[in-house]
Amino acid sequence: MSAERTGGLVDVVDTTTRDGNQSLWSATGLTTGDIVAIAPTMDRVGFHAVDFTSSTHMAVAVRFHHEDPWERLRLVSAAMPITPLSFITSGMRFITWVPVDEEVMRLAFRCVVRNGIRRFQVADPSNDPGRLRRVAVVAREEGVEEVAIALTYSVSAVHTHAYYAERAAALADCAEMDRLYLKDPGGLVTVDAVRELAPHFLRAAGGRPIELHSHCTIGLAPFVYVEGLRAGFQVLHTAVEPLAHGTSNPAAETTLRNLAAKGFSHRLDLDALAAVSAHFREVARTKGLPLGQPQEYDATYYHHQLAGGMVSTTRRMLEELRRPELFGAVLEEVGRVRAEMGYPIIVTPVSQQVATQAVRNVIDEERWSNVSDETIRYFLGHFGEPPAPVDAEVAARVLSRPRVAELRVLEPVRLEGARARFGRTISDEELLLRLTMPKEQVDAIGATAAGHAAQRRTSTSERPEHDPVVTLLDEVAKRPSITHIRVETDDELVEWRRPTGAAS
Repeated sequence: MSAERTGGLVDVVDTTTRDGNQSLWSATGLTTGDIVAIAPTMDRVGFHAVDFTSSTHMAVAVRFHHEDPWERLRLVSAAMPITPLSFITSGMRFITWVPVDEEVMRLAFRCVVRNGIRRFQVADPSNDPGRLRRVAVVAREEGVEEVAIALTYSVSAVHTHAYYAERAAALADCAEMDRLYLKDPGGLVTVDAVRELAPHFLRAAGGRPIELHSHCTIGLAPFVYVEGLRAGFQVLHTAVEPLAHGTSNPAAETTLRNLAAKGFSHRLDLDALAAVSAHFREVARTKGLPLGQPQEYDATYYHHQLAGGMVSTTRRMLEELRRPELFGAVLEEVGRVRAEMGYPIIVTPVSQQVATQAVRNVIDEERWSNVSDETIRYFLGHFGEPPAPVDAEVAARVLSRPRVAELRVLEPVRLEGARARFGRTISDEELLLRLTMPKEQVDAIGATAAGHAAQRRTSTSERPEHDPVVTLLDEVAKRPSITHIRVETDDELVEWRRPTGAAS
């Protein structure tokens, strides 16, 4: 085991706008305006990076807010020129649950990079080193500045510490990997586990930084973060306090106090951090969104292992079905479904399949009587080999369904013929949305004046290097006497309010 660290500089990756928003607000809580209003202040905090978005979050911007997700990337990245924005991906899909071919994925990577993404976090649902390496290569070839490869933590008879040591070692010679990180979406890592895993990650990283990402779902993460630093991790993933705790990540404020107490230092501007926290607290108050609350330890959580974002998504699913009282039964069923599916790690896209199937099994008269196409595809092996054998009886039942013959041969989403279908003059960005989302949802982006203006921009390469809107907001933010500004032209509306308690 490596020598214990007793001090040193710690970097922080902020998760507020993606994982915090997803874990506590079902990924639907934040609009582009909510983020752009505070982005210049976030840029001053000193985060190593901001874990900003995913293709799922881009779809949410379209579906729930009628916003152009590419415009969101451009505005926020222009407002945060110092801090890299990060995009998390498996490299298997973009927005749609159907896998995409390499040409589509390369185009998606190219577009997110040219719209402002500088860092990728690559996570494979099966922790397949070969797939992780391939995605890292493609990301680098398409212009990504920093690639952080994740190994996603789980607990089962298959997912032992030896399993993680083996997979970390398999990534050691990946030239495209800038950083290696332990991703614990369920908050399952214990203090003992992080001590045992750290030496394997350090060895595989070979001098490159190693990062630690966990959730507070059962109250362990704050303790794990302190012990992780002592064991050798150098970067922690946190959210600002209003979007921390609960099923989200540890709070930046508490984490900084804890690491200082243990002799570690950091580079964050605490005044700017306080202003960011105050802004998101005001967003929560205005919209009636919940604040994260510290969680008590719950040993039963290891049975279902649902990640923070999926807990809130499952609650929302049951509320939409008007059966919220079934939440406890569904969590119990998740553990059973996971075992029958061969103990997959509960991350996207498998987490959605497991949770949805659990809801169906609890509500329907007979378990496995209704199965989604995605779950059929799982049993057909389209998502890779399960970590353990699937339940033979369940597999036989699923694979006897009429849809199996049609789904057996999976055709990935391709670019071939897309221009003829959707238009030869539209931008690559719009083409990707139309290729992966319903027409009416993409058309609705133009439902607001700002949406109309965003949609008329046919190419990001035509946009000025310094967007005038962002420049204006940045300058206004420096003038404490200005608390509210509204600018309206024939085709665009921008409204900004100073965050409560923001520093000048």
